[in-house]
Amino acid sequence: MNKTTNRLLLAVLTLQVLALGSLWGTNTLPIATAQIPDPGAQRERQLDELKELNTKMDKLVEILAGGKLQVQVHVVPADKK
Repeated sequence: MNKTTNRLLLAVLTLQVLALGSLWGTNTLPIATAQIPDPGAQRERQLDELKELNTKMDKLVEILAGGKLQVQVHVVPADKK
């Protein structure tokens, strides 16, 4: 090989070593920013939602059992369908 080829190869090698050295010192893995799930808090929210649902269902059962429910049916004419 001639002198010019050796100098070019040395320049390429130097750049590769510098690139590798810059990667070596830095953390290339992304930092985890997601929150760790809290199963206890999730269960508390589920229980709160279930209690709210039970309250609504109790009100619905009272209406149905009390006989205060009225149903109105509106018939749509066949030509408007």
